[in-house]
Amino acid sequence: MNPIVGWGLAFVALVAGWFSYGWQGVVMVASVIVFWLLLQFSRALRVMKNAAQAPKGEVGSTVMLNAKLKHGMTLMQVIAITRSLGDHVSESPDTWAWRDAGDSRVTLVFEGGKLSRWELHRPASSEG
Repeated sequence: MNPIVGWGLAFVALVAGWFSYGWQGVVMVASVIVFWLLLQFSRALRVMKNAAQAPKGEVGSTVMLNAKLKHGMTLMQVIAITRSLGDHVSESPDTWAWRDAGDSRVTLVFEGGKLSRWELHRPASSEG
């Protein structure tokens, strides 16, 4: 959800709480907003804790990761899927990469904080 929309809804809820129940309504709505923010913070900490326990930039299967990716995902959502922090490849555009044991690599490009494109690189087969 767009943060402007989220905070706009929170403001509307505060106004509705004021007109419905006075200051008690504002306190109740403020409590719900704080609870929601704590839930989001807890989720982010859990994702980062899980990612900190895995090798940086490694994933079980880049092919499976490639299949799970969708346009518009945030980096936090990708980290939750991979359970690993990615290797930061480039600052502009914001590019991250994950690899697997077979030396395949998925490179993700984020624009505006959202996943805009990605590419799966597989090593050339040495059969022959």
